[in-house]
Amino acid sequence: MRAMTNLRKVIIDNKEIEVNGAITLIQACEVAGIEIPRFCYHERLSIAGNCRMCLVEVVGGPPKPAASCAMQVRDLRPGPEGQPPQIKTNSPMVKKAREGVMEFLLINHPLDCPICDQGGECDLQDQAMAYGVDVSRYSEIKRASTDLDLGPLVETHMTRCISCTRCVRFTTEVAGIAQMGQTGRGEDAEITSYLGETLDSNMQGNIIDLCPVGALTSKPYAFTARPWELCKTETIDVMDALGSNIRVDTKGREVMRILPRNHDGVNEEWISDKTRFVWDGLRRQRLDKPYVRENGKLRAASWGEALSKVAKAIKGASKVAGLIGDLVPVEAAYALKILVEEQGGQVECRTDGSKLPHDNRSGYVGTAKIEDIDSAKFIQLIGTSPRNESPVLNARIRKAWLAGANIGLVGQSVDLTYDYAHVGNDFTALASLLGKENGEIKDVPSIVIIGQGALCGKDGAAVLSHAMKLAEETGSKFMVLHYAAARVGAMDVGACTEGGMEAALDGADVIYNLATDEVDIASGAFVIYQGSHGDRGAHRADVILPAAAYTEENGVFVNTEGRPQMALRASFAPGEAKENWAILRALSGEVGAALPFDSLAQLRSALLEAHPHLAEIDEVVENDWMPIDLSDMGEGDFVNAILDFYLSNPIARASTLMAELSAAAKSRNDPKMAAE
Repeated sequence: MRAMTNLRKVIIDNKEIEVNGAITLIQACEVAGIEIPRFCYHERLSIAGNCRMCLVEVVGGPPKPAASCAMQVRDLRPGPEGQPPQIKTNSPMVKKAREGVMEFLLINHPLDCPICDQGGECDLQDQAMAYGVDVSRYSEIKRASTDLDLGPLVETHMTRCISCTRCVRFTTEVAGIAQMGQTGRGEDAEITSYLGETLDSNMQGNIIDLCPVGALTSKPYAFTARPWELCKTETIDVMDALGSNIRVDTKGREVMRILPRNHDGVNEEWISDKTRFVWDGLRRQRLDKPYVRENGKLRAASWGEALSKVAKAIKGASKVAGLIGDLVPVEAAYALKILVEEQGGQVECRTDGSKLPHDNRSGYVGTAKIEDIDSAKFIQLIGTSPRNESPVLNARIRKAWLAGANIGLVGQSVDLTYDYAHVGNDFTALASLLGKENGEIKDVPSIVIIGQGALCGKDGAAVLSHAMKLAEETGSKFMVLHYAAARVGAMDVGACTEGGMEAALDGADVIYNLATDEVDIASGAFVIYQGSHGDRGAHRADVILPAAAYTEENGVFVNTEGRPQMALRASFAPGEAKENWAILRALSGEVGAALPFDSLAQLRSALLEAHPHLAEIDEVVENDWMPIDLSDMGEGDFVNAILDFYLSNPIARASTLMAELSAAAKSRNDPKMAAE
């Protein structure tokens, strides 16, 4: 049995444990509850073994310490009488070796701690205190290195670099770009970028977290705050529908930075650059007071006047329609649904025109979990560019590809950072996949992933039926890749209309626009806009009700795999802006049809009573498979849903940094012209 499970006994600091023989000594020490210092080792990157900080003593082995990150448990030899191999992590040999390694690391490291942005969060500081010595024997001049220009996101101070190569391994292995590397040998060794290029990746900000010293820091955040000044809130990202777990750090009322939290089932420990750096958009172009339109111009108004005008319009309307935007929490979508339907109106959350089935959760969510991608051996993408629609999920697909998975794509041919078999770009290519034997796919774990670009247009429902049929024929799990964080939650509470947005708006003379900024509303109807930013929706509005952004209110969001997650308030909305659910509750009183709750807790109670699965926070509910009857797709090409990754929502469009990144990406993709 032991041979089958590959278990090995090992003694670590006189404590005997049994672990898988394939794991490394540093992992075995973690299982035993013993901390091993490290700089280059990272559990999600390949092993480099070049910092030598993780040295341990192998009893009975060579008379020198061994790098615990680069040696597996099964490589250890048993004792002379068959005893389990023994490791010591705090012997005099180990202590002396660690002190020596730390001394070498600090030879050329500058004394920048008082002005270094990494101060207070620096692995080098912590480990120098814990494992180093308190004196230096070196008086020679320190080596200096030239700083790199990696773009507007990552600031470099390469003199601080200890050549751990984490940044090189991340960009190469996870982000899928090959612009960083190490050149030179000995004291001439340095991390650099190919021909001085800036980084072309929408996940490059993760190297800031990976850097164990202050060599790579956040350029927008530089010199603005110290970690001990910040209030830290664990919440959920809404820049895409993945639901990445994040931490929002605030100083007073301002969001200063956004960092990733580890969640193996969702984002591992990565986030996209839009998630990380969009916080400056939370400060700009904000709606901080109500407005009403008079004589074609908007003027500031009181809450009482604005709500009174909205209530008058709703009570006098022949039909009220509600539109739900991409960044709205489930509670607000549910409250708007009740409010509008009590007035005889209809609500719709599929504002991009996607033909998602409102009564079939396996059709608008699917049956696959995000972590199923890790073990998949075949992944079929349909009408999606996950690199733009969900960069962290795309990195997960790349990880599966590196592990041997085959990828197929029906849709626009784009750079996804991994190789794939391009079947075609039209509906015929999708139809050609049906009816094949596909025996090699049926025998291995496989996933069919369909994007929103494939579901928009008049043939969206037919495309979905073919995609689900393909999943059924190949025995694959099925995933609908959303890009709107609010979409699945709004669909779960039934905030959609038979016939889509056209049916909801047909004949409506009052439109309640709940943070929908991606659609153009025709003239004629009276439009109420409730949202956080003065974007396209506010420009068309007759009344504007200022609302909180996603970092300024508590709410539930359901991610693309159907996992409910809780977003927590990190700061407060500016000026007179209020939480979304509170605005709808106050308005319902003015209309004369008060909603049956007076607090967020009461609203949640009613929501969970109507939709109990939303109470399963951080759990993926298994959906019953309900295939859709095949219908004719007609002719046409697939068009990806996200054309500009950096400007996909009103918060991002308010960010000056996102505008700079968008312009840089556009210029990089423009065809180059030869010099005359």
